[in-house]
Amino acid sequence: MDNEQNRDLKVREMIQQNKQNVSLNSVTEKLMPRFLFVVAIISIITTIGIVITLLTETVHFFRDVSFAEFFTGTELSPLGSDAEFGILPLVTGTIISSTIAMFVAIPIGLMSAIFLSEYASEGVRRTLKPLLEVLAGIPTIVYGFFAFTFVTPLLRTIIPGLEPTNILSPGLVMGVMIIPMIASLSEDAMSSVPNAMREGALALGATKLETTWRVVIPAAMSGIVASFVLGISRAIGETMIVTIASGSSKNFTFDVTQSMQTMTAYIVEVTGGEAPAGSTLYYSLYAVAMTLFVFTLIMNLIAQYISKRFREGY
Repeated sequence: MDNEQNRDLKVREMIQQNKQNVSLNSVTEKLMPRFLFVVAIISIITTIGIVITLLTETVHFFRDVSFAEFFTGTELSPLGSDAEFGILPLVTGTIISSTIAMFVAIPIGLMSAIFLSEYASEGVRRTLKPLLEVLAGIPTIVYGFFAFTFVTPLLRTIIPGLEPTNILSPGLVMGVMIIPMIASLSEDAMSSVPNAMREGALALGATKLETTWRVVIPAAMSGIVASFVLGISRAIGETMIVTIASGSSKNFTFDVTQSMQTMTAYIVEVTGGEAPAGSTLYYSLYAVAMTLFVFTLIMNLIAQYISKRFREGY
């Protein structure tokens, strides 16, 4: 009799405990969507706040400087009584440094992704991929000093006319920095291609190399191209490497051996200087930042379009 009572008591305790757990889980299920909604809203509000701030201050700038002078001017001399605010020197420096970086990052990153996806064994892949991604964890200021203190002196022994600060050295180092991004994203895209496609090509007599170039890469093209575009966006937005190694000369030139300034480096210069609040120089900071924002936004939109337009379904 006592055993049956004890058994009934334990059953009742278990039922009560289960009810409490169900009640707690129910509360959690109700609160979690609301919490996630708040987090999402915070990120959206932050983005909207950034855009509003840039637009508001940029409008003040264009009250003093015309659109034509800003977007077509080749002279940028923000200090002095005859200040000029042409952004083309900064745009040129940004595009040239990003182009140099992509000439380095795309072939090395893509070849690394092909090796990891198609040729490396599972053990080698598990070892090399984390080692490759270590490059992405190095602070950009370290890359900047590396470009200034090692790469530039090395290049000057090969190119005698290379200036102590130039756009070539930071461009090359930025390319090294972007390699992990392109390699990792491209490898993920190629690894998602079904093995049945590889096996079918090999069964038809294709070699491993032919299968890679004619089957795997075309099937993963959307992810590969998207990684390229995201890499360009990363290069356009890079700050510390070009600030340290490319100098602050606002030259409108296509000579990679000369000192040039990018949009991000100009923002750092103006922010760290003594630009009076409310002055045209102060507002030029926001105008350049808005231009940079539009550049990166366009790159991200292109990456999304490519991913959706050429995505393969398996």
